[in-house]
Amino acid sequence: MAYATFGPRASERLSVLQHLAGLRLSLSDHLARRRAYRATLEELRALSDRDLADLDLHRSLIPEIARMAADWA
Repeated sequence: MAYATFGPRASERLSVLQHLAGLRLSLSDHLARRRAYRATLEELRALSDRDLADLDLHRSLIPEIARMAADWA
């Protein structure tokens, strides 16, 4: 006698789709944070030393500030 069960397969398929959707969201979140990091880095690096001093910043702090802006701190 042969029989087939479809319950677990359907739920497994759903969980795989949910997993892929989660990966997609995490990838898009990572890319958005990376864009924010790079944009902040470029903007701060474009400032002169005098402008940075006016902001009470040193050039060595730029990567750390960019990480904080991208919420990677």
